[in-house]
Amino acid sequence: MTDQEKVKRLYIKKVEKLLKLNKAYFEKDNPIVPDSEFDELKKELLALVKQNPFLKKIKNLDNLIGHKPSIKFEKVKHAKPMLSLGNAFDKEDMIDFQKKIKNFLNITSHVELSSEPKIDGISASLRYEQGKLTYGLSRGDGVFGENITENLLTINEIPKKLVNAPEVIEVRGEVYIGKKDFEEIKDKFANPRNAAGGSLRQKDSGETKKIPLRFFAYGIGEISSEDFKNQTDLLKKLEDWKFPINSHCKIIKSIDEIEKNHEEIESLRSSLDYDLDGIVYKVNNLKFQERLGSTSNSPRWAIAYKFSSVKASSKIKDIVIQVGRTGAITPVAKIDPVTVGGVVISNATLHNEDEINRKDIRVGDTATIQRAGDVIPQVVSVDKSKRNKNSKKFIFPNKCLCGFPVKKEINLTTKKTDVVRRCTRGYECDFTAREKLKHIVSKDAFDIEGLGKKVIDNFWELKFIRTPADIFRLNYDKIETLEGWGKLSIKNLQKAIKDSKTIVLDRFIYSVGIRHIGQENAKILGAFFKTDKKFSELFSSKKRKDILKSLYDLDGIGDTQVKSIEDFFSNQKNSNIIQSLMTVLKIEDFKKINKKGKLGNKNIMFTGGFEKMSRSEAKALAEENGAKILGSVSKKLDYLVIGNSKPTKKKIEKAKELKIDLITEEKWYDLLNR
Repeated sequence: MTDQEKVKRLYIKKVEKLLKLNKAYFEKDNPIVPDSEFDELKKELLALVKQNPFLKKIKNLDNLIGHKPSIKFEKVKHAKPMLSLGNAFDKEDMIDFQKKIKNFLNITSHVELSSEPKIDGISASLRYEQGKLTYGLSRGDGVFGENITENLLTINEIPKKLVNAPEVIEVRGEVYIGKKDFEEIKDKFANPRNAAGGSLRQKDSGETKKIPLRFFAYGIGEISSEDFKNQTDLLKKLEDWKFPINSHCKIIKSIDEIEKNHEEIESLRSSLDYDLDGIVYKVNNLKFQERLGSTSNSPRWAIAYKFSSVKASSKIKDIVIQVGRTGAITPVAKIDPVTVGGVVISNATLHNEDEINRKDIRVGDTATIQRAGDVIPQVVSVDKSKRNKNSKKFIFPNKCLCGFPVKKEINLTTKKTDVVRRCTRGYECDFTAREKLKHIVSKDAFDIEGLGKKVIDNFWELKFIRTPADIFRLNYDKIETLEGWGKLSIKNLQKAIKDSKTIVLDRFIYSVGIRHIGQENAKILGAFFKTDKKFSELFSSKKRKDILKSLYDLDGIGDTQVKSIEDFFSNQKNSNIIQSLMTVLKIEDFKKINKKGKLGNKNIMFTGGFEKMSRSEAKALAEENGAKILGSVSKKLDYLVIGNSKPTKKKIEKAKELKIDLITEEKWYDLLNR
């Protein structure tokens, strides 16, 4: 076999793989390899063609844009092709991009660029005629898209009509799902992009409507007339037409500014409520864009500067078990250290037993690792083709690390079996007890600065702290002998612990760490008990029965919470530990609601963001003025206060059905005389 035949065979093999990955990525919205591997394959193919021009005659890479439209939807030709973007992976690629632009335009000065975060979602094109949305298309193969108008109409952020718009205009953007919203539906989809793509391809738009899809506009296709000269003016115009525009767009001029901007946006990724995989840089001047034009598959005036991969491959060395503060047993994969999104990862969560079985994860497997929300590392899948023939299926332990049998509980609301196994011993389990201590010192509980998770672990091993009360009886002389502890740090810790001894009842109830009792439920219980003396009656089995019956009358407290409280205090060690803790504290009575305030005895719920104050401040003001804050829309609700920024449509519709008073943000300020 000649060298040319070898290159040809290699090329055909890689093209076949690219076609397979294209289909998974663009048609099924379910990538089967990390983005980094997908990008690397494209780079390898381009390099092969550059070195061996004869390969173009076998298969032209320029035609491998996206994937053919799905047969489920009507095919519609884009008035202007939706081209893919070329990729840059480092500073040298961006220097080359700028150099090519200058050479093409025959200029020597810096070319102004519009910098726009690249959302990892599904591209869509919206066609408006006479200001009315006539149809919407998916990207498809770039030439033909799928008519998904009905599904796009379910997205509240997409305007149905435009005021003072050109006679014809196509607005292009990205459909996505926020990270927080995805948490509510993550059991149904592999990732946010998969969820967005799958939702847009539902035959029943009623099903699409159930998914919290969102939209960012970033450009235009066909337009009958335009009065903007650059990309930033266009974005401003789109914003005037009520399209959501990414707030992190900016003007960039030099390569140094590009690198600085790249680092800044990449550092923000984990804090943003949407997935990013890079930054798109566009020549800002629209006349320059027109002059630069496009190759057959990508514009010359734009490029996607990719971030470091948020996915990577590594070998699973072991699977171990961790115990949480509620007794939840969580499997964790110990992996060969690998860099994911700029962070070195050596542990990745496996979630639960069902997840391990579904993905058939075993020790020794080569796994794809990703940082969920770019924060929590998790195992996405394993490559079974690389599996050792002698590998054994992982058997989930039926006992906690403390040796006590674990079990899956029945959810009292759904009547379904919980996917998580738990140790139910509470403070009797040392592993659970240590995690409960970490909760007690956390910000929303006692908020003891200087007593973080690592310090708790250290003090636990040294037996300085074993119960919550031990925190307030620490021997500071012993701590002073430890490495890293000086007189100042000890003095600060001593003060933080002393200050935390005084705590309001509802915050104390939350701090205890009873399963299913969050901050809102703790407030409801605080209002019920009012004093620590009344709360202490839970320690008595006789009085506890009457209290538990009364709890059913409280709005927001149901079977699940009552059963959890009963289980917690029925455990004698739990009761003894909490009683001991209460002896070293000053627990203040629950703050009484001002029933004579402007909102006295009113039940209020908030939805959407506010312009002049945070939601937290709004809730606090409502409570100060006598209102009770509810967490869901029900007949008990008096007012639903609707903020101007992204209120939940479902809550508003339900409130209307129940004939509950709707209060706008402006009216809310009037109520408070602000």
